[in-house]
Amino acid sequence: MTSRHHDDHDHSACVADALARAEASCGERGARLTPLRRRVLEELADSHVPLGAYELVERLGASGEKPPPMSVYRALDFLVSEGLAHRIESRNAYIACGRDHGADDVIVFLICEQCGLTSEVSSHAIGRDLAWATRAAGFTPHTPVIEIVGTCARCRK
Repeated sequence: MTSRHHDDHDHSACVADALARAEASCGERGARLTPLRRRVLEELADSHVPLGAYELVERLGASGEKPPPMSVYRALDFLVSEGLAHRIESRNAYIACGRDHGADDVIVFLICEQCGLTSEVSSHAIGRDLAWATRAAGFTPHTPVIEIVGTCARCRK
């Protein structure tokens, strides 16, 4: 899998949207979007390929002082806990949250195995069905996320 960029849209709009959502969310909750948290979110939002913590350290170091890995991990933990980023378990990497979704929605990541492009979709219907199934099994899920690996439309061409 390569981590090439899909340049078929304006990535600066993705970054601006993620930052606006983060500022609004942090303002509502009284949380602080520190300069490092902001920079980490910018990098995640600019990449539609999940990034690992050490990749983020390198990217951040290219545009200034290289932050310590532990600081990047703390920033990632904050972004995930605030719903501003997601951890892609199968890749041990992170991606900016691309949309507003309800607390009961299941997040589905469509991950291209060729280029790494990862799209986030949510489904209330899947969430409803999974909630029913987990309740029936006496199970309480903490991270309702599904990762689907396949081939994106661009790589299929």
